[in-house]
Amino acid sequence: MKQSQNYRISNGSHRFLGQPDEEPESYCWAPIQNIDNLTGSKNSQDTHLSVKTFTQYCTLESSSGTSSNPVQNSSSSVSFSPNGSPSSQPETQSYPTYQHLSPDNACGSPVSHSCLTDDTDDLRHKIRELESVMLGTGSDFPEMYNISNQVGQNAVSLEGDNWGRLMDMISAADLKGLLCICAQALAENDMLTTEWLISELRQLVSVSGDPLQRLGAYMLEGLVAKLASSGSSIYKALRCKEPASAELFSYMHILYEICPYFKFGYMSANGAIAEAVKDDSVVHIIDFQIVQGAQWMILIHALSTRPRGPPKIRITAIDDSTSAYARGGGLEIVGLRLSKIAESCKVPFEFNAIGASASEVQLEDLGVRHGEAIAVNFALMLHHMPDESVGSQTPNHRDRLLRLAKSLSPKVVTLVEQELNTNTAPFYSRFVETYDHYMAVFESIDVILPRDHKERINVEQHCLARDIVNVIACDGPERVERHELLGKWRSRFTMAGFRPYPLSPLVNSTIKTLLQNYSEKFTLEERDGALYLGWMDKAMISSCAWR
Repeated sequence: MKQSQNYRISNGSHRFLGQPDEEPESYCWAPIQNIDNLTGSKNSQDTHLSVKTFTQYCTLESSSGTSSNPVQNSSSSVSFSPNGSPSSQPETQSYPTYQHLSPDNACGSPVSHSCLTDDTDDLRHKIRELESVMLGTGSDFPEMYNISNQVGQNAVSLEGDNWGRLMDMISAADLKGLLCICAQALAENDMLTTEWLISELRQLVSVSGDPLQRLGAYMLEGLVAKLASSGSSIYKALRCKEPASAELFSYMHILYEICPYFKFGYMSANGAIAEAVKDDSVVHIIDFQIVQGAQWMILIHALSTRPRGPPKIRITAIDDSTSAYARGGGLEIVGLRLSKIAESCKVPFEFNAIGASASEVQLEDLGVRHGEAIAVNFALMLHHMPDESVGSQTPNHRDRLLRLAKSLSPKVVTLVEQELNTNTAPFYSRFVETYDHYMAVFESIDVILPRDHKERINVEQHCLARDIVNVIACDGPERVERHELLGKWRSRFTMAGFRPYPLSPLVNSTIKTLLQNYSEKFTLEERDGALYLGWMDKAMISSCAWR
């Protein structure tokens, strides 16, 4: 394990840290000094992106309706061959030009176009009226979107009826369909069609629009990044500014409140832990990615009300010291916050922080003591661990951590994960899975949080956008968002020697009651010993326990 600074906090010895005064920074693309470093110095016109083209594509078109110097919104042009297909002469393409600059722009790029955020104080002035988009949100894209049935070696077929359907989709502002076609073109290495469709899509997306427009904006950035880079090069293009850890905690808190499947997934795990340690006097919780620690605030309160009195609680918190959550004292902030809550509840408490990636943690780092009841928590983190599919040179930490947890002889191990498959799926399938899942997330946010809420845009950028871009744009070790369906997790836990542990019926019933305070479109289903929390008919989060 890498050398890290560990510290412990006990009750009454510390107070809360003050909140930083700095303004949250925008999630944005860094200026690219040499596009050849990202795309390779190929001479082929079909595969090489010019600096001009990349600069225009790496911006989000989200113009203000009150701008004194509006962005040109005319359609991008492309020359056509006699058969009606796009010409193979990239130099004939023209794109909208962005001319107005601002000294306040953190990215040093055109206002409202190089950053995924705009000034939230001006949010209400940015919402645009787009052409009517009559699209569903089902899990399957309509057959009409699959226009690449006849695919050449390097290009999506756009002959005859296929080309006519595509032009109809552009005329109808069919954002969902055009995203799909663009992803297909990119999957087939058809750079000319991909670049052209990106220019068309730029006019349809907005980080301040409806759920489809907002999700489309971030998915389009993923396509742009995928087009410009590959593998380990991706983060050279995604040098995005991030908020201070305290700001990110605030955004995550809002996300958990407005997307109850995250919050109630934690509650379900807490119920299993509370049931497993109900007769123990010393409880050691090992959390392999503690993030903001909100999960344990609820459990500390619950354990403080035990008839026999509260147990002593030790929490070993793991979070990479370079992550957005831990950077700037995040782990220390979490420890002090939990210590204060435990003190107010009169619960003996100890906090042990490990500033390292979970993939680096070994048995000796966990500080296990004789006689304590161990609960291991894998909440929304195991999908960050690489497995055997990443590459022959990459250790399978996903299964290693499960074997490590089993070696501790824990009372319970809890798993909370998003219910989608992006681990081993090929690019296009991954794109569709991502759209399907996050469309439900953005729709649910729209129901709970007003669209003009000043923090909504920050929540979506800093808590969701990076994950979306990573799933779409990255491959190999650089892709850290590698989700699996519960069926696959079951196989992994079983192979590691675990057997299912029943969830608490009382907690599940409580969650079902609390969901009534949200929209009736939020759903809860108990199936095969697991809890599925979802939006409408789509499962979003699964929660289960093992021993």
